[in-house]
Amino acid sequence: MEGFVRSLFRMMKIDLPVPDHSTLSKRSKDLKVNLPKKTNQSLNIVMDSTGLKIYGEGEWKVRMHGVSKRRTWRKLHLGANPEDGEIQAVLLTENNVSDDQAVKELLGQIEQTILDFAADGAYDKRKVYDSLNAHSPQVNILIPPRKNAHIWKHGNTKTERLKRDENLHAIRKDGRKEWKKNSGYHVRSLVETTMFRLKTIFGDELSARLLETQTTQALVRCAALNKMTHLGMPQSYKVA
Repeated sequence: MEGFVRSLFRMMKIDLPVPDHSTLSKRSKDLKVNLPKKTNQSLNIVMDSTGLKIYGEGEWKVRMHGVSKRRTWRKLHLGANPEDGEIQAVLLTENNVSDDQAVKELLGQIEQTILDFAADGAYDKRKVYDSLNAHSPQVNILIPPRKNAHIWKHGNTKTERLKRDENLHAIRKDGRKEWKKNSGYHVRSLVETTMFRLKTIFGDELSARLLETQTTQALVRCAALNKMTHLGMPQSYKVA
């Protein structure tokens, strides 16, 4: 980055000092990154997580003595709009943070009402449904219950049925494959497309040492990807 900025200033004939690598690294710890978003109305959200490898401090130990149990990789949690691929929420955590634990903080980054929410079976937890209902009471939740799942609220109760139990009833009636097809659950795969774009363009590792600077690095990448998305996405059509 330091060399790139020096080269850029030289080409533009700008006589300004360029921060050195150490200064850039220290400043990035406290840098506030805002995701550029164009969507300002109700939207759909697909959510998932992916791993990013850690380089820098501890990497030599990993190479010499094998994978470290303490510092191996970070977990990047994303919430994206499947309609245009725009990233709506980002959270970087240590690898021991489960997907369901990140949902509440991710939803806190989304101001709009969520119409449909799709995620895989790892999100089939009460805390996820509670967070979603608190954020958007009318949200349509597309999370496949686990194969050994049980009804949370039986039909003989007078209260309103849970969205999760409705999904489970449909799966028991028509099968998991048909439920995914009929409910539109397969839209969830579009968040994997977003992650693939992110890793293809920026790589699958983090070079910063501290979690704070790694978070900044991940946020900057997501912000840049959103800017690229705003420039235009390809329209794909099936060839007969």
